[in-house]
Amino acid sequence: MAVSEALLDHLAGGITTLARCWQLTRRDGWSRGFTDHDGDLLFDGATYVANTGLTARALMQTTGLSIDNSEALGALTDVSVTEADIRAGRFDGAEVQVWLVNWAEVSERMMLFRGHLGEITRAGGAFRAELLGLAETLNQPQGRVYQKSCSAVLGDGKCRFDLDQLGFTDEAEVLAVEYGTKLSLSGTQDPPDRWFERGMLTVLTGAAAGLTGVIKNDRRSSAGRDVALWQELRADIAPGDRVRIRAGCDKQPGTCEDKFGNMLNFRGFPTIPGEDRLLSVPVRGTTTDNTSDAK
Repeated sequence: MAVSEALLDHLAGGITTLARCWQLTRRDGWSRGFTDHDGDLLFDGATYVANTGLTARALMQTTGLSIDNSEALGALTDVSVTEADIRAGRFDGAEVQVWLVNWAEVSERMMLFRGHLGEITRAGGAFRAELLGLAETLNQPQGRVYQKSCSAVLGDGKCRFDLDQLGFTDEAEVLAVEYGTKLSLSGTQDPPDRWFERGMLTVLTGAAAGLTGVIKNDRRSSAGRDVALWQELRADIAPGDRVRIRAGCDKQPGTCEDKFGNMLNFRGFPTIPGEDRLLSVPVRGTTTDNTSDAK
């Protein structure tokens, strides 16, 4: 956002009435505003609440393609950022906007920083969050990996399979929980054993609502299904919670064809030569696929 002439005049006046405002927007749509001013501020339809214990260190910003970064510090309170939400990962990757605002005239403002939260640590009733600028995306790998297995995620824009079809997505009630990873679920559409292995389990209600886990084991049972997750979710699941389970894929061409009928969108290269081809030597009477060419 460009700096307004009014704000420049205010900064040049010598006596300023400035405050900083932060807006956090999580991936689940939760959005809150905070300010280091002693009173709430309102602009662009958002309220920036004071007395939340949130502060920020000086921003490091560059004019080139170097990574902008800073830190946000704050107290863990029920009205702003809670320890339970951080532990559950609800703030991972949240979008951050930082503004410099003339609190006496909020129309005079400029955006100092826009990015997302990086690593978050908590201790002693407080949290420390790394702020990563938009240039951080330059650190992410780009391009396509050539491999035998499929590189798409089941149901994404590359796979194009509709997981909402009957038999591939189901909802159930949690009947029992053991060790935080083994769940007994109520009756489902009764697909065969291992149908949901490598699939996703999403919690719909309860303290862990919105969290997801990868399914390790899946078996039918007298009550419905017994499902085990690869790791415990970062919030408690309790009997009575509702969950959604989706079918899994091992990314092999046979599974893509037989289970999903989606071979046209298979994003792997099952016939690509492996590392063993580099170590092989020519043998008279055989072809490159190790079959005899003798007539």
